[in-house]
Amino acid sequence: MTEINTEHHEYKARNALWKQYRDLYTGGAQFKAQAGNYLIQRNTEPSGIYQERLDRAFYENYIGSIVDWYAATLFRREPVISVEGDNDLGRRFFSSFVEDCDRKGSNLSDFFRRQMLEALICGASYSLVDFPRQHRKLNNRAEEEAVGAANAYLVSYAPDEIINWSTDERGTYEWVVIRTSQLRRARLEDPEPMLETNWHYYDREHFRSYRQISKPGMFSSTSAASPIELVDEGLHGLAGQRRVPLFELKLTDGMWLMNKAASLQLEHFNKSNALGWALTMGLFAMPVIYSDKEWKQVVGDSYYIQMGQNDKFGWAEPEGHVYEIASRNLDRLKDEIYRVCYLLAQAGRTSADGQQVSGLSKQRDFAITQEVLRGFGDTVKDVMRRVLLAVEQAREDELSVSVSGLDEFDIGDFSSEIEDARRLLELGVGSPTLRRQIYKKLAFKYLCDERQDMKDTIAREIDEWMSRKEGKEN
Repeated sequence: MTEINTEHHEYKARNALWKQYRDLYTGGAQFKAQAGNYLIQRNTEPSGIYQERLDRAFYENYIGSIVDWYAATLFRREPVISVEGDNDLGRRFFSSFVEDCDRKGSNLSDFFRRQMLEALICGASYSLVDFPRQHRKLNNRAEEEAVGAANAYLVSYAPDEIINWSTDERGTYEWVVIRTSQLRRARLEDPEPMLETNWHYYDREHFRSYRQISKPGMFSSTSAASPIELVDEGLHGLAGQRRVPLFELKLTDGMWLMNKAASLQLEHFNKSNALGWALTMGLFAMPVIYSDKEWKQVVGDSYYIQMGQNDKFGWAEPEGHVYEIASRNLDRLKDEIYRVCYLLAQAGRTSADGQQVSGLSKQRDFAITQEVLRGFGDTVKDVMRRVLLAVEQAREDELSVSVSGLDEFDIGDFSSEIEDARRLLELGVGSPTLRRQIYKKLAFKYLCDERQDMKDTIAREIDEWMSRKEGKEN
């Protein structure tokens, strides 16, 4: 079964890059442990000196904070999920699905916040729509609901877990291979955990799952690993739609923040460590002896030196001009990291004469940031909408599902939204549907943290109230 372990050429090209980007994002002990991959050794630098620099290495993690800020700000208000239709059973399912979409207690907003975070780091993230496996034939929908066979759930995958794939001329997946691995101890008595590697193959209708057990660190050794075995196969949940159940959240190159800032962050890391090393060494000044005769005396603590009448003694200390240049360069690199991530207003930048930039300029910069956030929001909403529609079609609930929101990022502006809605209603537009949607949108934004079943109840009550009101008017 070597064909399932074959890797796509794009996966091979980017696998090392994803690991580097995760180190840059995480920082801390993880980056410190890999510092040898990023701290450049100078030409002819002694290994002992380089090792001491590695031991003293530190990392100022700007890009990690930037990525976290975007993910948090984008989902400051949860997206509004609207499910409309007469199928109460289907509506109840989607209410529970929004609250727990992965069978791990994650609501849909938290799930896609993590997916967006992964995409900001690695350029893409993946969501698989799956249904509970059934090992006996179910005769009708009532049996499916009774055993939970129609309760769809999501599984998240990182780009380095999608190892091979094929797409048609429209860019739609024809098949994919997903590889995951984890350390597992089958029994408490086992001396050490074993590495379990799983492969999942999906095409437009079928799936196959494979497994292999090996010792940790011996994944490539066929002698130390058990044979790859087929553990499950059959039709997947979206077979009726003839589509691979994997949904990609992919950012354009211009919106892939880690890719834009990684080289700057690495340059800042090397420059800041070089400056820190130079400052440390500057604290230990080197003695300089000016003398015409041969020098054999030992110089150090608890020693003294004897000099001739015309001899001179001094200390070699740097004047510091290069330190000022290096410090300014570090500030410029930091500002550039924020600039390429569309966050220059948060960099604390100054003008050419050293004065802080004006508030108007910062406001203009943040307006650009908001447009970028809206672009991220549109990407997330599109993926969420496609996932929910695929689940609805697989369940055949005959419901209408929509996703909105993720376009406003200031909690304090709700009063202005109410005023805008009031003015819109005062225009007297003869559309009952418009009035219903305005009321629902305001209610959902104000109650963005409420459970989805509560939002659904409010939506039904608004519909009923509007129907009674329209009946009286007629």
